[in-house]
Amino acid sequence: MTDDLRTAPGDPTDAVPTDLPEAAPADGTDAAPSALPARGVPAEQVLAEIRALRAADRPTHGGRLFAYVYDPAVPGLDDLASAAHAGSAHVNGLDPTAFPSLLAMENALVGAAVRLLGGGPGTAAPDAVGSVTSGGTESLILAVKAARDAHPDIAEPRIVVPVSAHAAFAKAAHYLRVALDPVPVSPQTLRPEVADVAAAIRPETVLVACSAPSYAHGVLDPVEQIAAVAARSGVRCHVDACFGGWTLPYLRRLGLPVPRFDLSVPGVTSISVDLHKYAYVPKGVSVLLHRDAALRAPQYFAFADWPGYTMVNPVIASTRSGGPIAAAYATLRHIGDAGYVELAGRTVEAVRHLAASVRGTEGLRLMAEPESTVVCFTSTDPGLDLFVLVDELTARGWHTQPQMTYGELPASVHLTVTASVAPKVAEFGPDLAAAVAAARAAGPVRLPAELLSLAAGLSPDALTPELVAGLADGLGLGGSGGLPDRTATVNTLLDAAPPALRERLLVEFVGLLQRPTF
Repeated sequence: MTDDLRTAPGDPTDAVPTDLPEAAPADGTDAAPSALPARGVPAEQVLAEIRALRAADRPTHGGRLFAYVYDPAVPGLDDLASAAHAGSAHVNGLDPTAFPSLLAMENALVGAAVRLLGGGPGTAAPDAVGSVTSGGTESLILAVKAARDAHPDIAEPRIVVPVSAHAAFAKAAHYLRVALDPVPVSPQTLRPEVADVAAAIRPETVLVACSAPSYAHGVLDPVEQIAAVAARSGVRCHVDACFGGWTLPYLRRLGLPVPRFDLSVPGVTSISVDLHKYAYVPKGVSVLLHRDAALRAPQYFAFADWPGYTMVNPVIASTRSGGPIAAAYATLRHIGDAGYVELAGRTVEAVRHLAASVRGTEGLRLMAEPESTVVCFTSTDPGLDLFVLVDELTARGWHTQPQMTYGELPASVHLTVTASVAPKVAEFGPDLAAAVAAARAAGPVRLPAELLSLAAGLSPDALTPELVAGLADGLGLGGSGGLPDRTATVNTLLDAAPPALRERLLVEFVGLLQRPTF
C-alpha cells in the first residue's frame, strides 16, 4: 500500500487518495467543477461556487425581469420561505400517514385555493377537492389524465384546446397519447370563438380547455360560454388559471371587470392555479382543483401487484420533498388575504404605467388592452425589429420575453408584471424610448437568403448533427463561448422556421448546451 493512501480500518475513505487535484473541464471553460470531487469540499467554498455560477443568471429580484420568476418585494419573505423549506426539506410526501405535517399543510393550501376560486361551503361547488402538484404543467397533465381515464370506453380520446392555451396541454396530449384538437383564436380578440369550440367537440372528446388568462397575451377566454358548451355535450371543462388564478380574484375586488372564470361557473369541472406565480411562493407548487371527489378519482394511481408496499399517488411524483409545500404554507400565512389585495393593487398600477409607455411609443401597439397582469406589444413599423428591441432592452437591464409569429398573429414582446415592478415603472418609459431609437438605428436583422430558404423549406427529419452544429456555431450557440449576449439573429431564424422545424432546432440547440462536465 503506498504512503499516499489512507487505510484506517473501517474508514469510509479507505483507499481514497488524499491529494488528487480537482478535475478541470476538458474544454478549458469555466464550467462548474465536478459535483463529485475526490475529497469533500468545505461548505463555504461550495456556497461560493454556487454564488459565482449564479452571477451569470438573470436577476430574480428588483423588478426588471418580466418572465420566469415572481417577486413581491416583501421584506423578509425570502428568509421565511427558506427557513420553512429547510425545516421540511427531508419530509417525504409519499406517505401522508408517516408525515401528517405535510398532509395538513397540503390540505390547508388546497382549502385556500378552493375558497379563492369559487368553491367551498355555501358555494356552487361545496364539495370541491384538490391536490398539490409541482407546477402548472403537472396540474394540466393530471387534469387531462383524469378526463381520459374517466372514459376507458373511448379508445382514442381527444381534447379541445384553443391555440392560445399553454403548451403544457400539448405536452399532456403527447405523454398520454391523447389527440389534440386545436381551436383558432381571433386575431382581433385573441380569444377562441365559442362556436368554433362547439364545432370541435366530437364523441371522442373527453375534455375542453380554456385559459384565465392566456399566458402569451394575458386575455381571458369566454369561460362561461365554453363551459356551457362543454356541459351540453357531457364533456369536462378545465380552466387553466395557473397564471392568473391567484391574482384575478383580487383584481376583481379592486374594481376591475373580471368575468367569472372559476368553480362558480356551471360546467367548470376542474381548475388549476400556480402558487409559485402570483401567490409568490418559491418554485414548485401548483394546485389542481376538481368540483368533487368523483371527478378527481381517475387522477390517482395505485398499484399493489408486486411484492413491495402498495403504491398510491395522487400526483405524478411518488417521493416529494416537503420543502416547497412548507415554504408555500409559510408564504400564504405571512402575506395573508389583505397582503394579496395590496400586492395586486401595486401590480395593476405597474401594468397601467407600462401599458401607457407602450401606447406613447411610436411604432409599437398593444396586442390587447391589459386585462390581468400582462403587457404584450408588437411593432407596427417595418424598420423597428422587435427582436433587436428585445436585445436593446436587455442591454438597459430590462429582461423581456420575445414571442414568435403564429399564423395571423405577429411576433410580440411579453411582459409578466409583478408587484416588484411598481417602483421601477418610471424608469421603463425613457429606457423603452431609447431602446426603440437604438433598434431603429441598428435596423432589422437581415438573414442571408440561402439561410431563409433553408429555414422555410427544410424538413425537421433532414437536420443532421453536422448541420445543427454548423448553425449553432454560426449563431453563437456552439463551442465554449457560452450564450450570446444578443439573440436577435437567433430569434429571427426561429421566427422564419415553421413550428415543427423550430421545435427540432431548439431541441438540438438545447441538447448542445446540456452536456456533462467532468
